[in-house]
Amino acid sequence: MRVGTVKEIKNHEYRVGLTPESARELVQHGHEVWVQKGAGLGIGESDNDYLRAGAKLIDTAAEIFAECEMVVKVKEPQSVERAMLREGQILFTYLHLAPDPEQTKDLVASKAVCIAYETVTDASGGLPLLKPMSQVAGRMSIQAGATALEKAHGGRGILLGGVPGVAPGKVCVIGGGVVGFNAAQMAAGLGADVTILDRNPEVLERLGYYFESRAKTRFANAANVAECVAAADLVIGAVLIPGAAAPKLVTREMLSTMRPGAVLVDVAIDQGGCFETSHATTHAEPTYIVDGIVHYCVANMPGAVARTSTYALNNVTLPHMLRMADKGWKDALRSDAHLAAGLNVWNGRVTYKAVADDLGYDYCPMEEALA
Repeated sequence: MRVGTVKEIKNHEYRVGLTPESARELVQHGHEVWVQKGAGLGIGESDNDYLRAGAKLIDTAAEIFAECEMVVKVKEPQSVERAMLREGQILFTYLHLAPDPEQTKDLVASKAVCIAYETVTDASGGLPLLKPMSQVAGRMSIQAGATALEKAHGGRGILLGGVPGVAPGKVCVIGGGVVGFNAAQMAAGLGADVTILDRNPEVLERLGYYFESRAKTRFANAANVAECVAAADLVIGAVLIPGAAAPKLVTREMLSTMRPGAVLVDVAIDQGGCFETSHATTHAEPTYIVDGIVHYCVANMPGAVARTSTYALNNVTLPHMLRMADKGWKDALRSDAHLAAGLNVWNGRVTYKAVADDLGYDYCPMEEALA
């Protein structure tokens, strides 16, 4: 199979779909790898690194979209990229379709085979291709929040860890999954006063055993969320419903209960955000202020630490790339129900139920696509 990767064009996105090491593995399996010139510069990998791995350098993304059977990316295709997709071509990348009707419409029109990293599952019910970026984003959320809390950035002027004789900042983490756990780890490590909210008693029990006295846990009912948000200096939105739009757990009305200069970091922004006042921002302009509250809603947070993120991502995507390249996408998905869960759009049909329900498309069962 001819597999290609292009230079990411989303604002301040430096990651790349294939590392030279992944390109080498594909070549060793007998496949042809095309890499757009300069695609790896953001992670510190030169064109020569890809050449040494056996890849072929290509001048433009248009050539890769026109000639490659599978295109591997990181972020969702931008409008100019979506226009180049072809019927039957495999697109393997993050998509986050539920809050993005325009992208969904274009992918449906392309009749491409669109497989989303974020809905591929594993035997434990986890999301293994989303997990490494969730780990990165969770850890980054505390860095970003700590910076936004500085007075020069519009924040309250709070040091999260405090100093002897001065209380630490209060951090409220909504959601105890991968993002929330990693955010709480970082915040507790800094010495902040951390509270984690979740609705799953087993998650709360596990977090309690892990953090012991270093973080508090509370059940995420509306009253507890409102109380914790009002008291917090920093709120991390770490809520995920796989493939579906995130619920709005912090309303605009609740902002009036917070102290001016407090910070909201919405890690769920890729799925529409879990704060009513959230809208996507970029690394160029990461924050904005609503009712005196600083909002950080960068939709591609891990892109700021591109090298770490790209290698962590390739560790989990490469086995699936190899399987699809070796077997063809249909046989690969037939033989692996967890990879099949990643199929979101096929032949002009929406094959992921949460996306179909959220955006009003007729749902096409997976069995029909794989028949």
